Amino acid sequence: MSIIVKNLTYIYDEGMPFASKALDNVTLEIKDRDFVGLIGHTGSGKSTLIQHLNGLIKPSSGEIYINNFNITDPKLNLTEIRKRVGVVFQYPEYQLFEETIEKDIAFGPSNLELEQSEIDKRVKESMEAVGLNYEEFRSKSPFELSGGQKRRVAIAGVIAMKPEVLILDEPTAGLDPGGRDEIFELIKKLHRENNMTIILSSHSMDDMAKLAKTIIVMNKGNIEFMGTPREVFNSNTDRLKEIGLDIPQILELAIKLREQGFDIRGDILTIEEAKEEILKIMRGRKKC
Repeated sequence: MSIIVKNLTYIYDEGMPFASKALDNVTLEIKDRDFVGLIGHTGSGKSTLIQHLNGLIKPSSGEIYINNFNITDPKLNLTEIRKRVGVVFQYPEYQLFEETIEKDIAFGPSNLELEQSEIDKRVKESMEAVGLNYEEFRSKSPFELSGGQKRRVAIAGVIAMKPEVLILDEPTAGLDPGGRDEIFELIKKLHRENNMTIILSSHSMDDMAKLAKTIIVMNKGNIEFMGTPREVFNSNTDRLKEIGLDIPQILELAIKLREQGFDIRGDILTIEEAKEEILKIMRGRKKC
């Protein structure tokens, strides 16, 4: 389920006095089963790019290929593509509307003209996949749930469509730290157990460093950097700060320790790596 974007440009209010270019000649490739972290400050083009990837908006110019289908071709029926590419927008709980969780999750599969037995199966499987016990939650109103649980229901409604690509736009926005960690663990589990391609937009550099295999940094409608977390964060610290982005806190700590003369790796991105390096330093001092 590869995604290839070629020379993608999008202009809001094109032809009008206040026209603005949100994407400027963007070219990229996302490989099957990759876990992509999409980062950038507000207005960088992240959300606009996401909306192009299942045909929600059409580009001003350029092409997008999903499994060799040109989804920017006006003759193409996008129904099949939208079955394969699921999008979870910011605050997806605002899209919940049915009287029970079961009915809400079943809404998408019901529009696929599936047998009722298949719909029921998908609802149960998707609820279990997001950590909601089917028998316990199926008849509850989604509006009785906590913020984190509502978000799980919204995600379940998308994965019940069985997409091969799951795109999540700031899925932890507004959640407390506990709810945020739960959602990120859920996304990691979906990637691992369902072999999905994940595209995750987030402002959390620490979480992106831990979760993503590939990082795409957007800036003013362009791709500033694209590569592994180590390639992006370790080689471009100053430039990331120039364009208004943070770097992972652990990397910041490692840089400061090196400045103080500690012999510590300069490419640390996780707590586990930092712990290992600090223990190595402590062991070395004991020997001295």
